[in-house]
Amino acid sequence: MIRVVLADDQALLRSAFRVLVDSDPGMSVTGEASDGAEALRVIREGGADVVLMDIRMPGMDGLAATRAISADPALAAVRVVILTTFESDDYVVQALRAGASGFLGKGAEPAELLSAIRLAAAGESLLSPTATRGLIARFLAQSDGSEPLDDSVLDVLTAREREVLVEVAGGLSNDEIAARLTVSPLTVKTHINRLLTKLSARDRAQLVVTAYETGLVRPRSG
Repeated sequence: MIRVVLADDQALLRSAFRVLVDSDPGMSVTGEASDGAEALRVIREGGADVVLMDIRMPGMDGLAATRAISADPALAAVRVVILTTFESDDYVVQALRAGASGFLGKGAEPAELLSAIRLAAAGESLLSPTATRGLIARFLAQSDGSEPLDDSVLDVLTAREREVLVEVAGGLSNDEIAARLTVSPLTVKTHINRLLTKLSARDRAQLVVTAYETGLVRPRSG
């Protein structure tokens, strides 16, 4: 059973998400929160596998809460999915850097939201849907004042691992990467596990951030 926590300051939206999540026999809402601090308390008290986290909340916002979750070793298994409106949330890239597993539009279809929860719980990232391809690059191209990542961190990677990292950054699934590189999906999974270990990445979303921040992959112009 996937335990889901809903963190959004809009009670009506939380109620709608609760009905949807609880309708799936494989998942259950274990708590709700109207701000980041309350979300942390709910997660620590009742546990969670996936948190649907709004960024814009009063008090501690979703960005700060995501950082706190990622920084707490006791919450290492908790995955955060940022709820956003794609065109207006400039904080998405900061959330990814903070440790979020990906993002989902608040207007997503019910089946898409449930699928996103399953993917996050399985350790996948929500970066591959067509609607989001290129969006990550656009946000990462914007300077947020942070220092660029030294590309020497990639020195530990083999040539094949670099190839796989490029494809991951492009939003491809394991099967798509396997087809492109003419290897088996199991081989791709092995490479990705090695990438996660070597780059000390939380999940695939962090691999995407690393690929862009080191300059291995560059945002498309336009």
